[in-house]
Amino acid sequence: MKPKVFFVVGPAGSGKSSVSKFIARQNHAAYIDKDTATTGFTELLLELHGFDKNERDNNEYYQTVIMPLEYETILKLCRDNLALGNSVVLDAPFGKYFSNEDFLTEVHARYYWPEAEKIVVHVHVDGEEMRQRLINRGYHRDEWKLHNWDAFWAKAQSVDCAWKSAHHVAFNNNGDGIDTTEFDRVIEGIDAEMARL
Repeated sequence: MKPKVFFVVGPAGSGKSSVSKFIARQNHAAYIDKDTATTGFTELLLELHGFDKNERDNNEYYQTVIMPLEYETILKLCRDNLALGNSVVLDAPFGKYFSNEDFLTEVHARYYWPEAEKIVVHVHVDGEEMRQRLINRGYHRDEWKLHNWDAFWAKAQSVDCAWKSAHHVAFNNNGDGIDTTEFDRVIEGIDAEMARL
């Protein structure tokens, strides 16, 4: 059976990391978190170019130079794991790339990915719960989001992922526990479909 790539997407504070780690445990998959893999060089590059290390949301240098490098890094790490036959969970927002419906096909070709079943997990949470999570985690990089909450929340709600060549699964992450009933049902269906091929 082909390995799977789970793209766990959603805005900051939606609970991507908790959901991603859960999926990685359930599927014995490699877990790649964009922040863990890239924060060291991201902060260094921002400071070397005269920016605050947490200034990302409205920083053109970050958006056009550093962020593409962050995604290139995690997509190459994903390729290396897929080449070993390992399924992978990618924990990153990917929002900038949602409008490109051929994004996954382009990634597959650009980074020489082996065949893999692609699953996009859309993590959803109510606005007030997300805002409270951002407050509770206390990251400096979330300050702009909290100070500009209405604009951030409106943008978070208006972004739709147009990616083709993947299964799309909604994951409601409201509340304290993770309810996987619907997610498990969809993944079982994907596994059954893969087994028939």
